[in-house]
Amino acid sequence: MKIRFCSGFTKPGFLLVHFEPPSFLAVRSRSLSDSTCSNLCNHKKRPGIGIGLTVQCAIANRRFSSRSVDSSPKRERSSRPSSRRDRDKDKGRDSQSLYSRPSLLDMNKEKAANRAKVYEFLRGIGIVPDELDGLELPVTADVMKERVEFLHKLGLTIEDINNYPLVLGCSVKKNMVPVLDYLGKLGVRKSTFTEFLRRYPQVLHASVVIDLAPVVKYLQGLDIKPSDVPRVLERYPEVLGFKLEGTMSTSVAYLVGIGVARREIGGVLTRYPEILGMRVARIIKPLVEYLENLGIPRLAVARLIEKRPHILGFELDDTVKPNVQILQDFNVRETSLPSIIAQYPEIIGIDLNPKLETQKKLLCSAIDLNPEDLGSLIERMPQFVSLSESPMLKHIDFLTKCGFSIDQTREMVIGCPQVLALNLGIMKLSFEYFQKEMRRPLQDLVDFPAFFTYGLESTVKPRHKKIIKKGIKCSLAWMLNCSDEKFEQRMSYDTIDIEEVESDPSSFDMSTLMQPEREEESDSEYEEEENDDEEEFS
Repeated sequence: MKIRFCSGFTKPGFLLVHFEPPSFLAVRSRSLSDSTCSNLCNHKKRPGIGIGLTVQCAIANRRFSSRSVDSSPKRERSSRPSSRRDRDKDKGRDSQSLYSRPSLLDMNKEKAANRAKVYEFLRGIGIVPDELDGLELPVTADVMKERVEFLHKLGLTIEDINNYPLVLGCSVKKNMVPVLDYLGKLGVRKSTFTEFLRRYPQVLHASVVIDLAPVVKYLQGLDIKPSDVPRVLERYPEVLGFKLEGTMSTSVAYLVGIGVARREIGGVLTRYPEILGMRVARIIKPLVEYLENLGIPRLAVARLIEKRPHILGFELDDTVKPNVQILQDFNVRETSLPSIIAQYPEIIGIDLNPKLETQKKLLCSAIDLNPEDLGSLIERMPQFVSLSESPMLKHIDFLTKCGFSIDQTREMVIGCPQVLALNLGIMKLSFEYFQKEMRRPLQDLVDFPAFFTYGLESTVKPRHKKIIKKGIKCSLAWMLNCSDEKFEQRMSYDTIDIEEVESDPSSFDMSTLMQPEREEESDSEYEEEENDDEEEFS
């Protein structure tokens, strides 16, 4: 017995069912409805033995044909040969299928052709695309052109793009615009975007929520004021790529461990955020230990870092150690190295040798300085190494016009190098008072040139008047080289038999460096690093 059945219907519709009786029935019973059934159900007679049941239907203009299930074993594997007309219909149906698409090979060929056009465009404007293989790029050269033009508007040149060609993989709308908008909302100035992206173009790959915002929040947690965060990012944009629990946290922990005050960390990082990228074991710790070995106490090193955090950026082997050796070559005593560095930490980070050679040549020519005396001069005023030629010559000229000989001038410069850097206007006023009111010989200034470093109104005049009133005759050093409390004690003396010996006023007391700094209120702790090369002392 052979049974034909219908497959499942996907949509409801008008249903036509035709029943085909067994083949042994009378022919006339079939002929009565043959024409009608053939039109509606495309009925065909199938030869065979047994009872056959055929169900064909049409639903909503779609024809479904049943498949045979033959109970006879001999017909189980037999298949009905399709007619030519059926094959043609199948081909037509396949060609009109909604799911037809090109082969994977065709797609790869088309993709390769498009990438070749993009590469051709990039080479045409001078960009080398060799590093872009494997990177997802715009499908067309026109889209790539828009991307390059956007980078040009940001100030990046072809050279900048060639330095980091992976920036071409960043979408303008999905990557660049969101990142730049976020930086702008933080307060990063648009005028700094070009340099920002040149230094850290990888920021354009970052996610604002996942990558950038957590770093900004972490910086604020280090006591960097929100108003200072934009300046920190402008100065050191690479910080946006650091892991929160990596180098940043360990460097801060180490600084606190050596004595840097926790309340000062925010200011230190604001002035020199590069610390956040320094490895403790390779950079910070070796420098700290080297300075300790020179004789600077660890707490004093911590205070130096609080005041001049940029010293941590000095290369230990390439700059610091060679400069220390150069100082010794210029007759600086080893015992004086700690005080020199404590007074002027920059001396171990600058290009020192040519500066010292220039200063030696200048002073040897202007005041016949003995090269061996240069070390003594540096010990008293380390900043001397960075003074410019013109100011020094003006001060030397002033002293000679005051009546000092070259030998006296040389002695004054060696005894108090600050006379080469003080404000000339203040020096003139002090000298006029010395001549007209104090009426002392010039030799008193040669013996104590530090007279020019004391405030005329705050110190010199009040003490001189008390000396005159008391009727005491004393040296300038006895009158000036002491604290106000000490001077008042001296005023109680009836006579002065022996001059009290005071320390060199130009000497440096290391213990003063280790005293905690007084907190100063300010709107922002951010300060631009100033050039101390021509610092004036008052």
